[in-house]
Amino acid sequence: MTADAWLLLALAVVALVLAWAFWQLTRLRRLRIRVGRAWTALDAQLQRRAVLAEELAREYPGAVGEDRASYLAAFARDARDPRDGDRETAENLLGRELRDLPPELPGVPAALRTDLAGTGTRVVLARRFYNDAVRDTRELRGRRLPRLMRLHARRPLPRYFDIDDRLDDVASSAARGGRPAS
Repeated sequence: MTADAWLLLALAVVALVLAWAFWQLTRLRRLRIRVGRAWTALDAQLQRRAVLAEELAREYPGAVGEDRASYLAAFARDARDPRDGDRETAENLLGRELRDLPPELPGVPAALRTDLAGTGTRVVLARRFYNDAVRDTRELRGRRLPRLMRLHARRPLPRYFDIDDRLDDVASSAARGGRPAS
């Protein structure tokens, strides 16, 4: 092979590597946007659940019990703005308190119970979409060549959002025809 052929081959390899790197950077950018949108949706559902729980505790303390209403309101406030910064723990405490509510809440409008149950389902789905986006991002960034080329190395890796949202409760609700447990 002549020197010109080697040069052409080297240029072709460089062009392929650059095209691959551009493609990977585009994928990483799209995944970053996907993670951001999924977090926004998850945060909106978590905020909605906290607002509904606080409304339930404030407007219907007799239905949930006076002591439990004060705990529920405190957990809902902490979930909306965690004092110690640990959002996952705050959401777990609120979720546990909501799960421990009695199945029958006398005097609570069916619309509020349905909205609270629907928001719980949407939290499960939004968390799943968010964690899927995080998994895809971490997987792509963890591959050998993107690591070696330091693609998106300056950006922090997104974190999973792990809360106990009881997926079995959602499955049992779907088995009852989508009716929330009330």
